[in-house]
Amino acid sequence: MSHGVVVWITGLPSAGKSTLARALLAELRSSKTPACLLDGDEVRKALATGLGYGPAERVAFYETLAGLAALLAAQGLVVVVPATAHRRAFRERARELAPAYIEVWVDTPSEECARRDSKGLYEAQRDGRVSGLPGGDADYEPPLAPDVVASGAADSAAIGRILERIGPR
Repeated sequence: MSHGVVVWITGLPSAGKSTLARALLAELRSSKTPACLLDGDEVRKALATGLGYGPAERVAFYETLAGLAALLAAQGLVVVVPATAHRRAFRERARELAPAYIEVWVDTPSEECARRDSKGLYEAQRDGRVSGLPGGDADYEPPLAPDVVASGAADSAAIGRILERIGPR
């Protein structure tokens, strides 16, 4: 594949998206594949610091993230994007913008996500300190036909399937 590709890794908060993304990035770099990571949380901190989590703000954030990912992929990079993007429309927009797109779903049960939540989001949502948490009090729309399904963050078989879809570089 001569052009780049966006690998969008979706799933509930604390599903293991970032962990899977970092493992994929390490594999790509070990094979000298030009790649970068656009972690949703890190991009939000760097580029969208004043943006909240309301519906309109989420639309704006995911439009920005999808556009940035597509821009980098157009430069020939494999762009790995671990981001919840809880609405299918957000991920479909990213697919529309990208020169090539691979959707990966980290299928982790919400109970497991809540159990290992290092940010305390699920507890904060239960206590009423946070609202709009996908998988908590807000819906998460799982992919209807993901390109790859990962069973948690340590799914090396899923990484292999992603690398196959990316193809030789």
